[in-house]
Amino acid sequence: MRDRQASRDARRAREFEAFVAGAAGRLLHAATLLTAEPGDDNPRARKLLTASLARTYAFWDRLRGEDPYDCARKDLAVRFARGTWPPWPSRRKPSGVLRHLSPQERLILVLRLFEGVGEEQVAALLGLPMERVRAVQARAMGLVLHPPRDPAPVPPLRKAAST
Repeated sequence: MRDRQASRDARRAREFEAFVAGAAGRLLHAATLLTAEPGDDNPRARKLLTASLARTYAFWDRLRGEDPYDCARKDLAVRFARGTWPPWPSRRKPSGVLRHLSPQERLILVLRLFEGVGEEQVAALLGLPMERVRAVQARAMGLVLHPPRDPAPVPPLRKAAST
């Protein structure tokens, strides 16, 4: 009996490792877009992805016929939407093209445009009406295409020369 269970566990681990090898790159990119971190320095996105993959692994045997990528993506989106991951450290701010967007705008834009999820699915996942999803997506696209100008840097004050 133990041999059979050990064999099942080993097979489960191999299947999950193969899934992660194929999907982790794209999921990490989506998480990085959500957190608006630079691609080469994205600790929050990595923590978000790790938590989502851990949950996917926990439910691996119950996925019968479901797409594991879809399940991991849904968990990633729900975790991000609920804010169940560490807040920004005071020294780090969002960067990149999506830095001007609110978390909800980033989430909807990433799901709709990067992941190709339909409006109906996004609305159901986030518990929003489809009209709201459309409005948020339109506003987010406007901000991405025409970002607000950053304020001009203030030059440092020069100290008066002592006489």
